[in-house]
Amino acid sequence: MLRRWEDLPAFMRVSEVRPYYDALSKKRVSLILKRAFDLVVGLLLLVILAIPMLIIAIAIKLDSEGPVFYRQERVTTYGKRFRIHKFRTMVSDADRIGTSVTVGHDGRITRVGARLRRCRLDEFPQLLDVIAGNMSFVGTRPEVPKYVLQYSNEMLATLLLPAGITSEASIRYKDEDRLLESAEDADWAYVARVLPGKMYWNLQSVARFSFCAELATMVRTVLAVCGKEYAENGKPAVDKATVDV
Repeated sequence: MLRRWEDLPAFMRVSEVRPYYDALSKKRVSLILKRAFDLVVGLLLLVILAIPMLIIAIAIKLDSEGPVFYRQERVTTYGKRFRIHKFRTMVSDADRIGTSVTVGHDGRITRVGARLRRCRLDEFPQLLDVIAGNMSFVGTRPEVPKYVLQYSNEMLATLLLPAGITSEASIRYKDEDRLLESAEDADWAYVARVLPGKMYWNLQSVARFSFCAELATMVRTVLAVCGKEYAENGKPAVDKATVDV
């Protein structure tokens, strides 16, 4: 649930975050429905997907050496850090031999990993994070701490809600690895070019939050995975955009 303003971490109690907080404080029923939906549907899907997830786990182990799961520290509500659950799609210790973002035709991606990424099947284990309350079905994708340190004051408003498996930004930037493919410094390109555009949509989602809107985002995610295209960019960076709150 949404904390009282006085109980937010000090780094979030800034004037740029306040309008988003005030907007969310009027949506407490939607916030309750959001958590109830996450818990009930998350548990149901975990049961339904248990066997497919076991098959995927076996395929990963047969394809390459290393653990089944990829556990990386990410940031969620109020700046809390947690270790995300994803199926491993890269070679073991990929973080040590490359950037924190993935570019197109990344040589670290395994054969099975490429197939999992194509259909977003590597995201299935995040159901554990949803049930635990560290994530939600819809919300800003959880970033690694070094990218969160680059957030502007306004971007911190995205930490008022749990990180999500999908979002409007995820739909529009579903092929962000291709956008970074030609960059000499993928980390810099992500922070300077991709992150601001994604944050435009993330902040719009926080400002206009409603339970029904999140259900619509989930439907749009399914359509996007099935091939429907949505514009990836064309929006100004957050610090130059007017976000309605």
